[in-house]
Amino acid sequence: MESPTWTIEDSADLYGIDRWGNDYFSLNQQGQVVAKTLNTEVPLQDIINGMAERDLQMPVLVRIENILDAQLFRLNNAFREAVKQHDYQNIYRGVYPIKVNQQAQVVEEIADFGSRYGHGFEVGSKPEMIAALATLKEPNSLIICNGYKDAEFIELGLHAIKLGFLCIFVIETPTELPIIIERSQAMGIKPMIGVRVKMTTQVSGHWNTTSGDRSVFGLTTTQLINVVDSLKANQMLDCLQLLHCHLGSQIPNIRDIRRGIVEACRYYVDLNNEGAALSYIDLGGGLAVDYTGARSLDEQSRNYSLEEYCSDVVDTIKNTLDEYQVPHPTIVTESGRATVAYSSVLLFNVLDVNNFEPSHIAITEEEDHPHLIYMRNLLKELTEASVQECFNDAHFYRQEVRELFRRGQITLRTRSVAENLFLEILQAVAAMTETMEHVPTELQNLKTSLADIYYGNFSLFQSLPDIWAIDQLFPIMPVHRLDEKPTREAILADITCDCDGKIDRFIDMDKPFRETLPLHRLNDNEEYYLGVFLVGAYQETLGDLHNLFGDTNVVSVRLNNNGGFDFIKEIHGDTIADVLSYVEYDTKNVQLNYRNTAERAVQEGRINARERQQIIKAFTASLQGYTYYEKDEI
Repeated sequence: MESPTWTIEDSADLYGIDRWGNDYFSLNQQGQVVAKTLNTEVPLQDIINGMAERDLQMPVLVRIENILDAQLFRLNNAFREAVKQHDYQNIYRGVYPIKVNQQAQVVEEIADFGSRYGHGFEVGSKPEMIAALATLKEPNSLIICNGYKDAEFIELGLHAIKLGFLCIFVIETPTELPIIIERSQAMGIKPMIGVRVKMTTQVSGHWNTTSGDRSVFGLTTTQLINVVDSLKANQMLDCLQLLHCHLGSQIPNIRDIRRGIVEACRYYVDLNNEGAALSYIDLGGGLAVDYTGARSLDEQSRNYSLEEYCSDVVDTIKNTLDEYQVPHPTIVTESGRATVAYSSVLLFNVLDVNNFEPSHIAITEEEDHPHLIYMRNLLKELTEASVQECFNDAHFYRQEVRELFRRGQITLRTRSVAENLFLEILQAVAAMTETMEHVPTELQNLKTSLADIYYGNFSLFQSLPDIWAIDQLFPIMPVHRLDEKPTREAILADITCDCDGKIDRFIDMDKPFRETLPLHRLNDNEEYYLGVFLVGAYQETLGDLHNLFGDTNVVSVRLNNNGGFDFIKEIHGDTIADVLSYVEYDTKNVQLNYRNTAERAVQEGRINARERQQIIKAFTASLQGYTYYEKDEI
């Protein structure tokens, strides 16, 4: 039932959508989450309805192309404005790190829309190099080659240079340089070379170990000098055109970024003085996504805007290099997370709820065991003064009842009544603590321990691996019914049979996180949909096949100016046959073995031949079915 005192604004504030939505997501007056770009907005519920008409069952990953385009525009435009504002005497060239989301649909859209800004790619492997070369169309497209590079990798890059791409090999370890020199001389193609330096500037954030003396990649100062001397000896110092540094990913503090850039510029100045023909400075990643909307120094937030980031980058490089009268280089950044995070939303339906409320079992009081009578009396005697004592006694009597049941001295029905009374007492205690001025320590988390468990139709390990692996917080909320007050507190469980397949950390503006999520009570015969937002970075690539739940259905949509949308592409998720093949099952043999088992059952008289055919038909149909929970009608 809709609360007359509950408003759309209350829901927006509760879930923080206006803080983390980045103007891409908000609520409409019908209580629905809408996706927005420029002058249009589309309810996610409309997209869900469109997917149902196309027989795309939950869970579904929705990619919104307009948001991806908008992020590319915002990044390039903010740098363009910063260059103009600070009178910077060069340009900005962004590259997208393919590793952040390698899906062809994403990479192709970035190449297409980004071409108007000269936006290129960063690659760290031969497969990513192949993807970049097959996707980029414009001459002079920039390709930054990071990671370990063998002779084949280098040959691909040298051929790319010959085809007109600006393909720069960033030396991460000293062993790469001899291969670059040998292959380029053998092929008669002049390479473009960069060097990655180990930064000593320490930054905050979860990924701060990617910089510093113990970072895996990058050259020490001694190794850097050796590279310079080796290039001089081979008359190739003019090939050294780029300085690369990487402070870390998801850097929350803009002051750390400024300090790191100053250090990078010092390397740039001295390499320039050594005679290197530097004309690019690559600052790597670091531009953070404000997952919580707190705009803070928390590792899952950031204390700066996109415009401030771009302005500080340009201003710091300009001021530092001007001091040494060094020409301004082309600025390169590898912003991946900030480019793609906002454009993807995981949608799933809730299958069931387990709540911790009593459900009374019929039993007369005359038949009550004494322990049950004691527990009923606790409810009558509960006061603020006795709340701790009643809590303790409830636990004692429940344990006594369990022990009696274990010894066969009470029935299952009696134990069930005791368990229900225990829950009734704890619910009453939890309600009383809400009005108490001082709550005993042991009771402060009681409400959380009584929270519902909402079972979602998704796999945490497949679709949201960072929640499990690194305690990443993503915005999670219902996508409809937001004109109603959510009256339940819940944690989320997925459909894997793993105790780690749960979400019990949610965004909170006042604390590092909250342990429960406010949700609505489920209505009979009505689906309840939740969305997990800002999941475009890394989640698809890192997902695994826990319990053999495969890739979800994927749809790509484009919002129209008239408030509608188009389905641009739909990709049906993995079938059971698909995931079995991933773990080395031959599905033909799987079917053959099952046929043989069914035939043996016919021979043993368990089934007849017609039943065998029905069983085999159902088995074959299942092989081609979705790995997630499917409903007959959606």
